[in-house]
Amino acid sequence: MTAPKLLISLYWHMHQPDYRDSISREYVLPWTYLHAIKDYSDMVHHLEINTKARVSFNFVPILLDQLEDYAAQFKTKKIRDPLLAMLGEQTLDCVSPEHCQLIIESCFKSHHEKMLAPYAQYQRLYNLYQVASQAGNDINLQYFSGQYKSDLLVWYHLAWMGESVKRESKLVQSLIGKGSHFSFTERYALFELVGEIISGLIPRYKALQQRGQIEISSTPHDHPILPLLLDFSCTRDAMVNVILPQAPKYDGGEARAVAHIKNAQISHTRRFGVKPIGMWPAEGAVSKQSLLLMAQQGVQWAASGEGVLTNSLHKSNPDRAQVSRHEYLYKPYKVAEANDEILCFFRDDRLSDKIGFEYAKMHSTDAVNDFIRDLEHIHDTYQKPENPLVSVILDGENAWEYFPYNGYYFLTELYQALANHPNIEMVTQSEILQAIKTPEKSPYKISCGNLPEIAAGSWVYGSFSTWIGSADKNRGWDLLCAAKKVYDKVIKTGKLSAKEKKLCEDQLAVCEGSDWFWWLGDYNSTDSVSSFDQLYRRNLTNLYVLLKQPVPANLSTPINAEDIPSLANDGFGGAVQSGTMRRGQEN
Repeated sequence: MTAPKLLISLYWHMHQPDYRDSISREYVLPWTYLHAIKDYSDMVHHLEINTKARVSFNFVPILLDQLEDYAAQFKTKKIRDPLLAMLGEQTLDCVSPEHCQLIIESCFKSHHEKMLAPYAQYQRLYNLYQVASQAGNDINLQYFSGQYKSDLLVWYHLAWMGESVKRESKLVQSLIGKGSHFSFTERYALFELVGEIISGLIPRYKALQQRGQIEISSTPHDHPILPLLLDFSCTRDAMVNVILPQAPKYDGGEARAVAHIKNAQISHTRRFGVKPIGMWPAEGAVSKQSLLLMAQQGVQWAASGEGVLTNSLHKSNPDRAQVSRHEYLYKPYKVAEANDEILCFFRDDRLSDKIGFEYAKMHSTDAVNDFIRDLEHIHDTYQKPENPLVSVILDGENAWEYFPYNGYYFLTELYQALANHPNIEMVTQSEILQAIKTPEKSPYKISCGNLPEIAAGSWVYGSFSTWIGSADKNRGWDLLCAAKKVYDKVIKTGKLSAKEKKLCEDQLAVCEGSDWFWWLGDYNSTDSVSSFDQLYRRNLTNLYVLLKQPVPANLSTPINAEDIPSLANDGFGGAVQSGTMRRGQEN
């Protein structure tokens, strides 16, 4: 008898927090549009050229808001991102000292080994700056010509272009070939190409969804940690002795959680034409309360990390004998109570982290062969009559910076190998959901487990240690809790107009995002901690301003007032050092 095929669900999570100042509407950091031209464009391209491949994408609504905002800016030619705006400036001879500093701080930020060093002319610009920097501590780009700044901006954006764009755009190819002394006409053409790429992204993903090749899920709107909005104490499920914030709870957290879920559903339906069937909870962070809350809002499936599953199985049955991962990992689980039910998928941490952290160091063919061998081993040793389901879930944007050619060869070969393998089938979560609901109509035989209890945690280590529990993270929560009390008090007065109330609610939602707490911590680089610390306090400050309330003096003080040691760096950076990704399990 032939063993049932192994089913693999590749699930790519796309997320950037809101980088806009809510009052000026200017972008403080450029990461949304840079990942758009590099990663979001490449990831959709791979599915467009391999129509047999089937995967799922998760798009956080606050990211999509920004993509639409950038597209609108290009239509009006009123760019509110200072770095992007300079790319389209006619002359750079008289750039302000502040903008010179911005160019310095931005245009060498990349993984040098994969994104800068391969281009001799870009490396030359870097070398010139390094030589000048050795002459004194107060060097800045004011001492460089407008042509140098122009070439540097062009090369920075060329380096951040997706590999698919580099292969298909004659403009990009001609600029790379020319190498230096770019004219305004050439620079402006590159500027317009950025706009074309961004404006086409949502329609391209929607087209793949409409032809049934991909599933697109969502996340509560501004990427909050739902379990922590609901109950700080659930942190102790995985961190028994954790020190929690001084505030006993986040007031009104359940209403805020529901608002994030509903707003995401509205946003998703408007953009993609259908309500999302599933959601990736921000950071894969779940508790039983948060999962049931999602179910009550019509969310039918969610996903989290392997550590959460392991802890939840133990919490559900403390006397359960220890068994191999094969026995419990490769199937979905129902979480139910009364009339509320949701299906949960749990990532294979080992396989997911291999893509995120290991395969960039290998030749693409060797990496793909290793991945396929692991799947074949699971298939060959799965001694059950059902289809084993392997969930590989990870960041769909930050990993590729560390791969040669933005992961182009790896992803091309991976999709080809999976789509053509006789014993492996690529599936989406909703196909599995449907197979469980109507097994008689499905080609798959799915074993579905039940989880009476959920041990609250995230995809990182199965806990919330990345977002709460240290002095700086707890202080961040206390600042948010204090702001929420003021927000509630002002809203209850009824003195704000409907428009003012909406602006305050939107700003509060931004402040509730998970990223501000992620970046606080001595395991991140000094620059990253500082920039996100400042942006978080800026967001809280803006909330008080919009509420027409005095801004607390403590928002002018860095949340982590202690000196944060810089991480060891080989000069090129690395996936772990960058801070943008974490492993599912500690090494």
